[in-house]
Amino acid sequence: MTFNKTIQMCIFDGNPNGRIMCELSNWNGRVYKISRNDLSEFANRPDCEYTGVYFLFGKDEDNKDTVYVGEAEKMLVRLKQHLKDHNYWNDCVVVISKDNILNKAHVKYLENKFYTLAVDAKRSSIINNTVPTCSSISEFDESMLTEFIENARLLVNTLGYKVFDKIDTSVVEKENSDTIFHIAAARGADAKGLLVPDGFMVIKGSKIAKDTVPSMASNLVNLRNIMLEKNIINQEFVFVTDYIFTSPSLAAAIVMGRNANGRTEWKNINNKSIKDIEEG
Repeated sequence: MTFNKTIQMCIFDGNPNGRIMCELSNWNGRVYKISRNDLSEFANRPDCEYTGVYFLFGKDEDNKDTVYVGEAEKMLVRLKQHLKDHNYWNDCVVVISKDNILNKAHVKYLENKFYTLAVDAKRSSIINNTVPTCSSISEFDESMLTEFIENARLLVNTLGYKVFDKIDTSVVEKENSDTIFHIAAARGADAKGLLVPDGFMVIKGSKIAKDTVPSMASNLVNLRNIMLEKNIINQEFVFVTDYIFTSPSLAAAIVMGRNANGRTEWKNINNKSIKDIEEG
């Protein structure tokens, strides 16, 4: 059974790109979103040295989202180390308890669980060098931290970071569902996908065109090549995993090997395009 949630949010200095504090009703956790440039302002908060977990968000050389999952007994001290030694992140999300009840064992447990969630979700490249160790905790603490994780995930998602949310692909099994869109085009393309909150997901097993037309934009050709090099698409031109594109058009272009309007190219079992459905 699901329930409505009430979230309190404070946007410091009226700047949504700077510092944001979030809390959830009837929960002792607190989540901060802090831009790299505003870390010194976070230092003025009385809870900046609390124990908790944190996530560093950035982009890699291919403009793909990256995340680092970490834990700290003194949050500000640890974040300053990252500020000094690492340039791969732009924003940080900090998760603490308002009454600072989390201890080292708690946050090591949380670090491992959030790392595992990020791996399973496959939404971002995880740049941790090693898999965080999962500490041994009591059954009571495990129950408390399980709820803590779910509430933290909700707030992190609300802040726009979906790194821990695995897409429910149960709908993918429903071949006759009108939520599944298809493209079957020239040069071997045969793909399925669906709209998701942050773009368009091409489903594992979809096949792309084996070559591209001369007029295809160079950045799209490069993206296809990168996806082949990284084995997101194998040498048989088949997606080896579900993959989220930022838009239906980008997904359609990669699949078809040419520039494409995804809102008219992707069609469901009733031959209705995304555009048809949107316009009713």
